[in-house]
Amino acid sequence: MDIKVSTGRNLPGRPVPEPTKETTAPSLKDRICLVTGASSGIGLETAIGLARFGATIVIVCRDRTKGEAAVAGIKVQSGNDSVRLMIADLASQESVRKLASDFKEEFASLHVLVNNAGTFSTKRQVTGDGMEMTFAVNYLARFLLTNLLLDVLKSSAPARIIDVAGAYHRRGRIDFDDLQGEKGYSGARANRHSKLANILFTYELARRLAGTDVTANCLHPGAVATPIIEKDPNYPAFLKVLYKTFKPFLKSPQKGAETTIYLASSPEVDNVTGKYFVDKKQVRSSMESYDESLGERLWETSLRLTKLTNEP
Repeated sequence: MDIKVSTGRNLPGRPVPEPTKETTAPSLKDRICLVTGASSGIGLETAIGLARFGATIVIVCRDRTKGEAAVAGIKVQSGNDSVRLMIADLASQESVRKLASDFKEEFASLHVLVNNAGTFSTKRQVTGDGMEMTFAVNYLARFLLTNLLLDVLKSSAPARIIDVAGAYHRRGRIDFDDLQGEKGYSGARANRHSKLANILFTYELARRLAGTDVTANCLHPGAVATPIIEKDPNYPAFLKVLYKTFKPFLKSPQKGAETTIYLASSPEVDNVTGKYFVDKKQVRSSMESYDESLGERLWETSLRLTKLTNEP
């Protein structure tokens, strides 16, 4: 059954604006959606959008206080009380494993997995697992979490996996001799490499899931104004100045979440898998991202780095 969903926002303490248009979306009642990195920005807006369609939303946050505030906000904005919070530090593989275990204990189904969480650091940091932080959070965490949840996704099919990547992948490169950035670290370079890894992962995942009725797609949300740059001490001062200068020209987080919500809910992409989207349209990603041998090698390397000796 289709429902009409207004694009207007209902912000607490503010008058409700008149909706400028309506979009038709399928009801997601009885569907369960897991969204990582949903305490603010694109992740939060994605959770709000899917909650408005009637889905049960599970958000993953690192900070409980921020997570609880996000849950309360999602309920108010969407009018949907079926919102749950799970706490996990995606820099820790042990925490990711606990997240997957806790989810399976509480839920028997998973219909949409949105891998949205990411980080940026101008200085090289190492996680407790001995991994470079950007590579660990932006890529390895979603590789591990997705694989740990594949069994429940398959049993819940039709199901969808959406990876939020970015256009920066076009300048990325996978150097298997220096995946951890030990030979020379740059925050921007580490970020680009992690985005390329995400797209290679999505394409390889789609190939491996052929015939399961579980799709895997990725996207570039666009240049989005999010609070992370202004609040994160890891960002250098000159980048914060540039951000403030160009902020008026950037997408809002709500606009930035539109393609993710589209891939998670639209019947137009029911049978679409292994594709890269920008502004709800399929586009070509970089030439390197289509290298199947590179995707397979990255997959095998990731199995070893996450100690997934036997794929679920």
